[in-house]
Amino acid sequence: MAAHFANYPSGMKAPDAAVIETLIDAAFWASLRREEGVTPKISLAYVSPDHTGGPLLFGHALPPSAAALAKLAPAVERPGIHLGVWPIDGELCVWGTTRDLPPHCFVIEVVMSGLLVVKERSQLMGKFVNVAVLEGDHIKFVDERTAQIPECPGVLQSLLGFGHPIGPAAGTDGINVLVQLAASMRSHGRGGALLVTPSGSDEWLLSVITPMTYALNPPFTALSHLIRSQGVTAATSEAVDDMRHAVEGVAGLTAVDGAMVMNDAYDVLAFGVKITRRKGSASVERIVVTEPIEGSEHTIVAPGQFGGTRHLSAVQFVHDQRDATALVASQDGRFTIFRWSDDEDMVHAHRVEALLL
Repeated sequence: MAAHFANYPSGMKAPDAAVIETLIDAAFWASLRREEGVTPKISLAYVSPDHTGGPLLFGHALPPSAAALAKLAPAVERPGIHLGVWPIDGELCVWGTTRDLPPHCFVIEVVMSGLLVVKERSQLMGKFVNVAVLEGDHIKFVDERTAQIPECPGVLQSLLGFGHPIGPAAGTDGINVLVQLAASMRSHGRGGALLVTPSGSDEWLLSVITPMTYALNPPFTALSHLIRSQGVTAATSEAVDDMRHAVEGVAGLTAVDGAMVMNDAYDVLAFGVKITRRKGSASVERIVVTEPIEGSEHTIVAPGQFGGTRHLSAVQFVHDQRDATALVASQDGRFTIFRWSDDEDMVHAHRVEALLL
């Protein structure tokens, strides 16, 4: 892991194995503590205060101990706030908090008891890329090489840190908008499905039950309009907030039973849609499943072995509508991107929940 973070910001020493071990150890034991009955949720960043913008500096630096971190947790549990850790007079110390981190900065986040995620600050605006997931004594290292595989979906490439800036700066390239939608779908915890279809085509109607209870006429264009109108503007905090609110509003529709349909111009066409097998199409008998984790293998399974009704219907939809993409969130946190693969001549299920933690 130390080798991964060797390319640190100019003027800053990269964390060595001893530093990474110390921070992971402190974060893990802090995650098992309770502060007023609540599990600590904290984010530690290995960064000098001189390399951050507007840092909050403690009058006296604190040790990166589990007890100290658990005590600080209530003040820093909101998203985007990081506890800064850096050597002071030869000792590793917690010097304060910051919202602004340089690219490639080492970050370790406590998600829940015993579950940690090692991340790095990407060069893309507001983007963090997962490097490893540590759950108890089980470690998953993200395999960035997955992004170079032919037919790798654009949204997966973006999750792996390859792509264009998130939010308004992305312009009409909405790959990172899909990343934000995926994260929001997963966070609402109800499960959901998003079907992305080619704009200008009504072929998808052949794969759903009509009439649809929640068809939108005209299509809901708030998200697509925001992307177009702010695509060339500076990524101000107001613009980022507008994008976040728009994404959350659209992603909330996926919580309704059925699937949400959105075209690749990001206009919402319907939600609560029931998927059916296209007339004349065969039932899907097998799919290929992969996960962008080192050591994972391609497996070919029957769709019924992979998931429930929501997954089965998404597989059938992508099989019948081969230019479409289906994003499916499970209530248990699992998240899958379904795409048709010409190379494999079957639907490819990309499991990506490790990238969304």
